[in-house]
Amino acid sequence: MASEQRATDDYGSLVAALSEGKSKLSKRLQQVAQFFLNNPEDVAIYTIVEIARQAGTHPSTISRFAKEMGFDGFSGLQNVFRQRLVGPKMTYSDRMKALSEGPGKPLSADLELDDPHVVFDTFVLAAMDALLRVREDIDAATLRGFVEVLRQSGAVHIAAARGAFGVGTYSYYGFSRVGKRAHLIDNMGAMREQQLAAMAPDDVLFVLTFDDYTPETVELAKAAHKKGRKLLVITDNELSPVAKLGTHTLYVKEARLGHFRSQVPAMVLCQSIIVSLGSLIDR
Repeated sequence: MASEQRATDDYGSLVAALSEGKSKLSKRLQQVAQFFLNNPEDVAIYTIVEIARQAGTHPSTISRFAKEMGFDGFSGLQNVFRQRLVGPKMTYSDRMKALSEGPGKPLSADLELDDPHVVFDTFVLAAMDALLRVREDIDAATLRGFVEVLRQSGAVHIAAARGAFGVGTYSYYGFSRVGKRAHLIDNMGAMREQQLAAMAPDDVLFVLTFDDYTPETVELAKAAHKKGRKLLVITDNELSPVAKLGTHTLYVKEARLGHFRSQVPAMVLCQSIIVSLGSLIDR
């Protein structure tokens, strides 16, 4: 990929280049790309050593990724992420300073698992920061299109499993409450294929999956797309295996603390979609 890839000077172009060249990256470099897109503020402010530690890889792998993307080294790639923070938005470091001025520890500190209040406070700070990120990143036009497709659809079928199952189940409840026919594809009795087959041509598949993408959800999304069904996707970044399958796709970068991922931003996004849809149905 390095021989064909030229360095990009803005974040949007970098995302586009990654999306187009994902298949040409090795599996390890794809993991680095996923980390970079899910944690753009961290990439902008931390050293290559710290980024490698957070990504679970070696600094040399980060350097190799930068060169694959056409940069002379990591500093050139990092400048793209730093430029992303320039403008009227509050920078990540300022947000973190503001959030960590209250009780408890800053998010970069190790959790003291024997102190429930510290764990609680850290999760609260992580959720607050993740909400600030999603508020800045959600594209308004895509969000409106997302709701409009739901309005026009006959019914919404929801595919969400494992870490996304809680948000998916709530969405099923929420859509039902606002008067939208909804079906949760829960694979009860190992009948996922039969549940998918129940989708009418004017129905839509509502897909929620995040890193590490649930294989069953990905397979279901690909099968529905192959059948020509419309998909609405909520995932974490442009390199997600379901990102390009959606008629409209929204991205949520959720804070991770160890093996746990904050579900707060995805829940808030789904609630806003449900309420917006309900206001259109009531008219």
